[in-house]
Amino acid sequence: MDRIPILRMGKFLLVTIQIDLYDRLATNLESDLVQMVNKTGARGVLIDISALSIVDSFMGRILGNIGSMSHIMDAETVVVGMQPAVAITLIELGLELKGVHTALNVEKGMELLVAKIGSQEVDQPAEDEDSPE
Repeated sequence: MDRIPILRMGKFLLVTIQIDLYDRLATNLESDLVQMVNKTGARGVLIDISALSIVDSFMGRILGNIGSMSHIMDAETVVVGMQPAVAITLIELGLELKGVHTALNVEKGMELLVAKIGSQEVDQPAEDEDSPE
């Protein structure tokens, strides 16, 4: 079964969607991302959709769901690389993508995530429970 790779970068998860998503793959991505946020304690999710030329209502709902679920789990979601046609389609479909922030590219998306969660959390290593205080 196909899966979209999810990369961990410190406190962030990075997903680059390079292929058109069919319904099962999109649903798997949603589930995998939420599980990875839980497993890793990620504070941010960055989803690069620059390779997508079409986003239908189902995929729009999946992106919104990812944002909402991640927010409940104390993680911010940023979608980057949205093509103009995709933005137009989302507006025409009336999809607001609540809980999802957007940025022009990956660099600006990472800057937005750092600003949202605070740079001190990104720079600090995780504390070891056994280390002396």
